[in-house]
Amino acid sequence: MKKIQNYLVALIIAVTIVHCTDKKPMADKPEKKDRNMFGLYIPRGLTKTTEGLAPGYVIFRPANSASTYLVNREGKVVHEWKGNYEVNSFYLNDDGSLTLLSVDPDFPVFGGGGNAGRLQKISWDGKMLWDFEYADDEQHTHHDIALLPNGNILAIAWEAKTEEEVLQAGRKPEFTPKAGLWPDKIVEIKPKGKSGGEIVWEWHIWDHLIQDYDETKDNYGDVAAHPELLDFNKDGEIPPLISHDSMAVLHKLKRAWKNQTVENRGSDVHHVNAIDYNPELDQIVFSSPNLDEIFIIDHSTTTEEAAGHSGGKMGRGGDFLYRWGNPENYNHGDSTNQKLFGQHDVRWIEKGLPGEGHLTLFNNAVPMGPDSLNYSAVLELEPPINDEGSYIMGEEGTYGPEKAIWQYIAPDTLSFYGSFISGAQRMANGNTFINEGPKGRFFEVTPEGEIVWEYLNPYRGNIHHSDGDPVSPIPFAYWQFRSNFIPAEHPGLQGKELEPLDPQPEEFKLPPKPKKEES
Repeated sequence: MKKIQNYLVALIIAVTIVHCTDKKPMADKPEKKDRNMFGLYIPRGLTKTTEGLAPGYVIFRPANSASTYLVNREGKVVHEWKGNYEVNSFYLNDDGSLTLLSVDPDFPVFGGGGNAGRLQKISWDGKMLWDFEYADDEQHTHHDIALLPNGNILAIAWEAKTEEEVLQAGRKPEFTPKAGLWPDKIVEIKPKGKSGGEIVWEWHIWDHLIQDYDETKDNYGDVAAHPELLDFNKDGEIPPLISHDSMAVLHKLKRAWKNQTVENRGSDVHHVNAIDYNPELDQIVFSSPNLDEIFIIDHSTTTEEAAGHSGGKMGRGGDFLYRWGNPENYNHGDSTNQKLFGQHDVRWIEKGLPGEGHLTLFNNAVPMGPDSLNYSAVLELEPPINDEGSYIMGEEGTYGPEKAIWQYIAPDTLSFYGSFISGAQRMANGNTFINEGPKGRFFEVTPEGEIVWEYLNPYRGNIHHSDGDPVSPIPFAYWQFRSNFIPAEHPGLQGKELEPLDPQPEEFKLPPKPKKEES
C-alpha cells in the first residue's frame, strides 16, 4: 500500500479506492461505512463560515483545467489565471504573477503520477512571461517546485538509470524493472528570457546511496551506521508483471500513464512529491511517500559538494542532515517506530508565524488497526536542531521528535481521509489551512481542532486526452493536488481588482447516480 501514489492507475481501475488502504476487510462488522473519499454527490462550494476569520483568499487549480482560481472567504471566485496546460503546483509571486509547474502532454520516456515537464510564469492578466521545458529522454520534472528569494526555482525531477546501472549500484535484481529506475534529483533553475533556463545547482539521490546486499557492487556498507545515506534496497516492491496485451488494453481504456510500459512499471522508485526551502537555514526539505520519510539536505553546497559527503555550511556535502518518519529504512527500530504513511506536502512554517521553523505535513494513510479503516492526520513537527542548524540525533541512533507537537485528525477519524495528494499550511492567526485533496475540500482549523471555515471545490475543467477523448470525471471529479491560503496583505494582491467575477465560472455537475436495480 506504500506505493499508492505510484500506482494511481490501479486506483483508477478500482473505484473502490476509498477502502484501498484498509489492512483487512471489515467482514465482521454489521455495516461497512462509506467515507466517500472523493466527495461525489455531496454539497459543494462554501459549506461553513464563522465570524472573525482572517482576511484572505484560497488559491487552487480546478481538476482537469488549465486555469487557476482565487476564491474569497464567501466562496466567490475573484480572479482567474488562464494557462495552456494542466498544473500540478503553483505559487503566487509578489507582482501578482504565478509560477507554475505545468503538465506538458508531449513528453518522452517517463510516465507516472505527478508528471509535469514544464515550468511557466503567467502574469496577473494571463500573459505568458516564461515557458521552460524540462522533459527529455534523461530527465523530467514532476510534482512540486519551490521558489527561492533570488528568483530561481527548485524543481523535483526524475532521471533515467538503466537496468545495468541500477544493478551495478547494488539494487537487488528482483527489485529492478527491466527499464531501470527513475531516482529523483533536485535542480535549481535560473530563468533565462522567455523560454530558457540555466541549471545552476543540482543534487541527486543517486550520489547518496548505500546497500548491504552485495559487496561486489557499488555503495556497499553498513546501512545502520550511515543514516545520512539511503538504503538502495528499501521500498523494493515493484508491481506484478502483466502482459503486453494487458498493457495495451489499459492504454486503450485510458487507465495507464502516458509512456507506461510493462518494463517500466515500478521505475518511479522513490516518488518524491513535495519540496520546500528555508532561507534562514539555506536548507531543503522533501518528501518520499514510498519511503514514508521526509529528508533535509544542505543547499549551501556547490553542485560538486552536493555530489559528495563534505562541504557546504554544514560540512556534510549532499548527505542527509535529517530524516524522519520511518527509521526502519536505515535499520533502526521496527514497524512500531514508523510515523509516516504515504505523506505529502512537507513545508516549514514561515518566519513570523506561530510555530515558525517547525514542519507541517499531511500524513495520508495512518493505520488504526487490522479491522479498522485508515485515517489522515496533519502533523506539526519540531525537529531537534541547534543554533548552527545541525540536527541532533538521539542516543538510540534515530532523529526525533518522538511525536508531533500538534496534530489534527477528525474526532470520528472516518470523515477526514485522503489516501493520496493533499496538504496543509500554517496561517498567521495560528490556525491551519488544510487541503483534503481527493475530495477537493479546503478547510481551516483552530489549534483546538475546531473547523471555522470550509469550502469544497465545485469546479472542473474540460481538458481532453491527447487523442481528443474526454477525461472521465469518475472518480476524480474535484480532486486537488495543492491549494494554499493567501493572506489579504500578500504583496501580489495589492492594488488588484478582487471583486467576485460576474458571471461566476460554471460549476460542474456530475451525471445523475445510476439507479440501483431492484432485485
